[in-house]
Amino acid sequence: MELRVWQEEAMSRLLKNNEDFLAVATPGAGKTTFALTAAEKLIQRGDIQQIVVVVPTSHLRRQWGKAASRQGIRIDYKFANAQTVLASDFDGVAVTYATVAAQPLLWKRMTSQRRTLVVFDEIHHAGEDESLAWGTALKEAFAGAVRRVLLSGTPFRSDGRAIPFVKYDEERKCVASYNYDYGTALADRTVVRPIAFPALDGNVRWRDAGTIVSTDLADTDEVTLTNALRSALDPDGRWIGSVLRRADEELSLLREEVPDAGGLVIASDQYKARRYAAILESITSEKATLAISDDPDASQHIDRFAESASRWIVAVHMVSEGVDIKRLAVGVYASRVKTEMFFRQVVGRFVRMRSDEDETTATLFIPSIQPLLKYAQDIERTVEAVLAEQAKAARQPRDGSGQTTLQLDLVQPIDSSEALHHSTVFGGQSYTEDELIRAKSIAEAVGAPPAMTPAQMASAIRMATGGKLLTTTTATIPTQPLAPQEQDLTAQKIDVRRVIKRLVGQLSRMTDTPHGHIHGELNRLRRDTVATATLESLNQRVEALEKKLRSLR
Repeated sequence: MELRVWQEEAMSRLLKNNEDFLAVATPGAGKTTFALTAAEKLIQRGDIQQIVVVVPTSHLRRQWGKAASRQGIRIDYKFANAQTVLASDFDGVAVTYATVAAQPLLWKRMTSQRRTLVVFDEIHHAGEDESLAWGTALKEAFAGAVRRVLLSGTPFRSDGRAIPFVKYDEERKCVASYNYDYGTALADRTVVRPIAFPALDGNVRWRDAGTIVSTDLADTDEVTLTNALRSALDPDGRWIGSVLRRADEELSLLREEVPDAGGLVIASDQYKARRYAAILESITSEKATLAISDDPDASQHIDRFAESASRWIVAVHMVSEGVDIKRLAVGVYASRVKTEMFFRQVVGRFVRMRSDEDETTATLFIPSIQPLLKYAQDIERTVEAVLAEQAKAARQPRDGSGQTTLQLDLVQPIDSSEALHHSTVFGGQSYTEDELIRAKSIAEAVGAPPAMTPAQMASAIRMATGGKLLTTTTATIPTQPLAPQEQDLTAQKIDVRRVIKRLVGQLSRMTDTPHGHIHGELNRLRRDTVATATLESLNQRVEALEKKLRSLR
């Protein structure tokens, strides 16, 4: 299997030493492929005899088993502790952290009997505190393993606890053996795509011990945030229903270019997930896929959704981390979890590029509250910056004893208004509704590609005007097309290819002709290919496709 540049560099480092190896890589970068290839090479060198993969959820056991099978590695992803022995025709096993924590001595024995590589997927799930049994059990079970590879896109814990087998420097910051995070990968433009965050405001009301409280989401503070968010996400209120409608409209626009693009809603709990799925069905007239842990067939539902062209899947935590559904492109963050680690994990579900020619932008709708707005603006920060911030926080004295007090819940959501656009965060900058409306008008006037979003156009205008906000005084339509895509030939071709892709998709749906056949006919007529065509030839393809589409309408 051909490895990406980062995988090759990380592999070289791993094979040169026998220390624990922490690979920090963004979702979609290929952490699974990296680890399985490392296992393959270590087996070939005679360094190891078996592999144990430890994962957070049962669904990921299945996902690792399938990925390993494609590389010729036989992984038992149905193993149970009661078996006590791995069948001899398997190369290894995939198991959950909870399963290891239940019987660490069993895994200590299994690891000691054969030279073992242990791969910890999403290692941040484990902590070394005595009250966190997973971390303690992992050290007991796998301290004697020959090799250990640790994988994570977010190598820190929200509680600041240390993670087993991870090295820390004098400032209590974890030290990665290799780092390829989202900010780094986005600069490469080969692994992940950009993502925009429409932040939605709205008025919410709730009754607290007999008193009615009313506020806008954007005006919440630490005192009102939890109750305001709870009211906004109430499935009986108007806010979440209007957000789901907006998200489905965005998905419909994207599916004109990418017919199988899918959407994901991250809900707070299983009850709300069921209600949101019902709301989506009423909006789309199509049953939404539901993936919740109470359903024993949840993993099969996720697999079927990943391979289908259906519109929506609703989940609580089962799709928030590690699960690979490449066609996800639009999301709704309807969870009450407000940690940066969880937010980054959710973002990771949408930023995977499907191919080297994927020029789409993902969209994740979020409530207009802090700290989510800050997380969205900082999403392109490198993990190094996040780790430094986490280390600083870890050195601060903790408030209180850490004990929680049981309190009677007297809060009852009353109603919420429909969602109102507050701002859209894209590329670390925030754009107002007025700015996006003006950007959209300019994009239409200058003939920008349909796939170019208002946020992308607003970003281009800010760059062209030295960072000025787009207002009525700066919104004059230029005599020449304004877009960063025209700054160089390569970028111009990318734009035209995107238009060709969308038009071919439309023609394919109208004539029931496979995309490949349409591209083949264009290649024959133009005597070149999309990859080798000149800009003039690409534009002539657009003209030919538009002419054909007009004749069919």
